[in-house]
Amino acid sequence: MLDRDRYPVDPWRLVETAYDPANTGPHETLFALGNGYLGLRGNNAEGRKAHEHGTFINGLHETWKIRHAEQAYGFAEVGQTIVNAPDSKVIRIYVDDEPLALDTADLLDYNRTLDFKEGVLRRTVLWLTPSGKRVRVSATRMVSFPERHLAVMTMEVTMIDSDAPVTISCQMLNRQDGEDEYAGSAGPGTASTDPRKAERIADRVFVPGQHWQQSERSALSYRVANSGMSVAVVADHTIETANDYTTDHYIDPDIAKNAYSVSAKRGVPVKVTKVVSYHTARTTPTSELIDRCRRTLDRIAVEGVAMQHVNQREWLDAYWSRSDVEIPGRDDLQQAIRWNLFQLAQATARADGLGIPAKGVTGSGYSGHYFWDTEIYMVPFLAYTSPLWARNTLSMRQDMLPLARQRARMLNEAGALFPWRTINGEEASAYYAAGTAQYHINADVTYALAKFIHATADIDFLANGAIDIAVETARMWITLGFWRSNGNDTFEIHGVTGPDEYTTVVNNNLFTNVMARFNLSYAAQTVRDLAIERPDAYERMVARLGLRKEELDEWTRAADAMLIPFSDALQIHPQDSHFLDREVWDLENTPPEQKPLMLHFHPLVIYRFQVLKQADVVLALFLHGNQFTLEEKLADFDYYDPLTTSDSTLSNVVQSIIAAEIGYQDLALDYFVHTLFVDLADLHKNTADGVHVASAGGVWSGLVSGFGGMRDHDGVLTFDPRLPKSWPELRYRMIWHGTRVLVTLRSDSMHVSVLEGQNPISFLVRGTSYTVSAGVDALIPLDGQGTVRPGKPRQIPSGGTRRDDGTLMVPQVPLVTDTIPVVAEIPTITDTIPTITPEALRDSVRN
Repeated sequence: MLDRDRYPVDPWRLVETAYDPANTGPHETLFALGNGYLGLRGNNAEGRKAHEHGTFINGLHETWKIRHAEQAYGFAEVGQTIVNAPDSKVIRIYVDDEPLALDTADLLDYNRTLDFKEGVLRRTVLWLTPSGKRVRVSATRMVSFPERHLAVMTMEVTMIDSDAPVTISCQMLNRQDGEDEYAGSAGPGTASTDPRKAERIADRVFVPGQHWQQSERSALSYRVANSGMSVAVVADHTIETANDYTTDHYIDPDIAKNAYSVSAKRGVPVKVTKVVSYHTARTTPTSELIDRCRRTLDRIAVEGVAMQHVNQREWLDAYWSRSDVEIPGRDDLQQAIRWNLFQLAQATARADGLGIPAKGVTGSGYSGHYFWDTEIYMVPFLAYTSPLWARNTLSMRQDMLPLARQRARMLNEAGALFPWRTINGEEASAYYAAGTAQYHINADVTYALAKFIHATADIDFLANGAIDIAVETARMWITLGFWRSNGNDTFEIHGVTGPDEYTTVVNNNLFTNVMARFNLSYAAQTVRDLAIERPDAYERMVARLGLRKEELDEWTRAADAMLIPFSDALQIHPQDSHFLDREVWDLENTPPEQKPLMLHFHPLVIYRFQVLKQADVVLALFLHGNQFTLEEKLADFDYYDPLTTSDSTLSNVVQSIIAAEIGYQDLALDYFVHTLFVDLADLHKNTADGVHVASAGGVWSGLVSGFGGMRDHDGVLTFDPRLPKSWPELRYRMIWHGTRVLVTLRSDSMHVSVLEGQNPISFLVRGTSYTVSAGVDALIPLDGQGTVRPGKPRQIPSGGTRRDDGTLMVPQVPLVTDTIPVVAEIPTITDTIPTITPEALRDSVRN
C-alpha cells in the first residue's frame, strides 16, 4: 500500500526519503507530534505552504450559537470547535537573503523520520541555493510526554562549500485570526459539505492578553472571545555557534520574532534551540497562565534540553513494554502497527481528565469533538495496557454528569444523557437524526466503565463516584423505553439511531437494545455488589442520587424483557424492527465515483435502503459475543457484510474481528490490513484532517481480540486464537488485575508468562482453565486456528429473496437521472422465487 522506495520499511520509524509538495496534507498528519494535550502538525519548520498550519491543544475551543434553518425545542444550541493555538513551530532560514522554501527549493537530499522509540521528528535536507551554494539544514521537534506543557525544537544550518550570511528567524504566530504572508492555511479551508471537516470561524477568536519580550524569552497570551478560555505560550531561544552573529527581537499581540543574523563560515554549524511551553484554562487570567509557562521553562532550563530527550526515551520504553504488539518476520506490518500504537499514545497519554478528540491533537477534523469512539475503540486498549489513562478518560465522563442530567431533562428523560459530540459537555450535534438520536452513547460509556473495572478490579473508582455513571445511564433507558404486551411483555426502545448513520431514527435498533440491556443489568448488579463490598460508599451514593431499591428490580426486569429483533424467514437479527422492509442497495454494482455514499446521495435517499455506513449488528456480536451463538454470528455476518460500505473507518476492524472468529480468515486479514493502513495510505482520502484515532485503537483490538481471540465477557478472561496462516507468530502484552503478561501465539501453541506483578491470573483457552503467576508460565497446545471458510459472503442474489411477510427483496442502485424514468411493471411474487436461507447464502460465497 505504500511506495517502499519513498517510505522504506523500518520497524521503529516512519521514514520519508523524498519531498512531495503536492501531498502535504496527509504528511502533516502522519508526521504530527502530540501527547494528548498538545499537538503539533508535521508542518515544515520554515512555515510556508501548508494544508493546515496546526497547533492544537485538547479542549481549547470556541463556541457560537447554532443557527438552525428551522428551530425546534431541544435542538443543540451551542456549537463548539477546536481552535488553532499560536504556532511556535516556525523557524525560517535565509542564505544570502534567499529563503528556504521546500516547495521550490533545489533539494539534493531529503530525509524525514518519526522515531517511535525516541518520540522525536527529525528532518535533514541538502539545499542547493540559487547561487550554487550547498547548505545542510537539520531540524528536530519533540512534544514531551513526561512534561505535558512542553515542546522542544532545534534547527541547525551548516554551509558545506563556502561562507555566506545566514539568518534564522524563530517566530510565534497567531494563525487562527489570519493567514500569514506565505499562503499557508490556518484552518480547514473553505466551507465544505463533508461533515467530517471542522467549521471555520469568520470573526476574531483570540482577544490579546499580555505579550512581552524579555531577553531571549517571548510571550503571547489570549482569551478566546466567546468560550472565555485562555491560552498562553512562552518560548526560550538559544543559539550555539562559533560564528559571529547578531540578534533582533520583535513582538506585537499576534507575532513574536527572534532573529539571528550569522556570518556563517564553511563547515561551522549554527544551531538554534527553541523551548516552548503552552498552558490553557477555562477561566484563569492570561497573566497566571504566563506565570505557569515561565515556571515550566525555568525548570527545563535548569534540567537541560538533553535531559528532556532522555526522559522522553525512558517514558516511551515503559510505554512499549506495556503496549507493544509484535509480528516477527513481518517488518512491513510491524512498522504500521507501531505507528498506530504511537498515535494512541499521542492522543491519550496526557489528556489527564480531558476527552480524547476523534483526531487526537493532529488535526481539526470533526472539530476536535469527543465521541463514542473513545469508549468503544480506545478505552479497551487503555484499560489493558495503561489503566491510569483509562481511569482519567472515564473521569471526564463522570465530570460531565451534571450537564448530561440537564440534557436528559431537556429530552424528557430521567437520569443522564451524554452528548453525542462535545468538547465542553454540551451537545454540539446540529443534526439530531445522526447525532442526538444515538442514545447508545449512554450504554457505550457504561460499557467502557465495566471494561475498565473488569480489567483492573479498581473498586475504589466505582466507590468514589464512578458508580453514578452506571446508575444515571440506567435511569435514562427506563424512561426512554416502554412496555408492550402481546402475550409476552417486552421492553422496547423507539426513535433511536444506532452506530450505522445510514439508517436513522428507528425502532428497536439491535445494537442499542443489546447495549441498553447490558447497561441495565450491569448497573443493577454493580449497585448490589457495592452494597455488600463497600456499604459506606453505597449509602453515600444512595443519598447522593436518591436511589430506591425498587429501581434495581425495574432495571433487571427491563433488561430481561428487552426486545431483540429476529427474522424467522432469514434467520438473522434485523438491524431494527423495520430494517428488512427497506429496499436492498446493490453495492456490488454501485460505481466507485459514487462512493462514499454520504458525499454523493442525499441522506433521505440512503435512509430508504438496506445499506450500512459501518458495522452495527456485527459490532454487537463483538462487544456482547456471549449473547449470541456462533451460528447466529455466522448468519448475521453473511447478511450484513455485503451491505456494509465501510464508509466509516470504524467498520473494517469490527468486520475483521468477527470474520476471524467465524472462520473467514483471509477476509479478516484483508479488513485488518485496510484498518492498519487507513491513514498511512490515506485510504479514505481525508488523512489530511488528522489521524483516525479510533481506527488506531481498532488496530490493537484487531490484533488482540481478533487474531489473539481475547474476550472478557462479564469479567471472565478467555482466549480462542485465530492466527493468520501467513504470520509465524503474534506477541502482545496486557495487564489484568495489576499483573502484566506476555502472550505468544503460534500456529500450534499459546504461551502465557508473567512479566510483572504478584497476582495470579486465571483464564480459559477454548474452554479449558489455566493459571499463571510470577515464575509459573502456561504453554497451551492448540489444535489449529479454528474453522477456515474460503472467500467472503455475497450480497442477496439478483433474483432476490423474501421477507417474513413474503414480499420480495431485490438489490438495486438508486436511479441518478435528469429524465422521468419509465417504471417497469412490478414483478409478481410466485413460488418460483425461493427464500434464500442462511445456508444458501454461505454456499454462494466467492472462492
